[in-house]
Amino acid sequence: MNFLIKTQKNEGCAVIELQGEINMFASPDFRNKLLLVCNEDIKEVIVDFSRVTFMDSSGVATLVEGLKWSKKEKKSFLLKNVGENVINSLSLTKLETAFSIITGEQNSQRISKTIH
Repeated sequence: MNFLIKTQKNEGCAVIELQGEINMFASPDFRNKLLLVCNEDIKEVIVDFSRVTFMDSSGVATLVEGLKWSKKEKKSFLLKNVGENVINSLSLTKLETAFSIITGEQNSQRISKTIH
């Protein structure tokens, strides 16, 4: 499966939607997109994993870089729709608690606040 990245921006927030496998071949593109987004005039970066089928250690390393960049720029860095495959990759490296993860319920609340 090909790796695809789509970015949406709305009211100080950028959502990076990923699709496919995040591996050593896809991670450089993901890293470049994260760097671009973290340098923009926004307050929050959300990475959406709803269509990610696999993530290896290079994807984890890219997330750590994104977290560092966002902290440096004083931006929120959130992971959304994180599936078991991504959680497993984070757990193997003991990083599952290093990231803020939006659950389905929290996501619904955030959308509701944005709409109203």
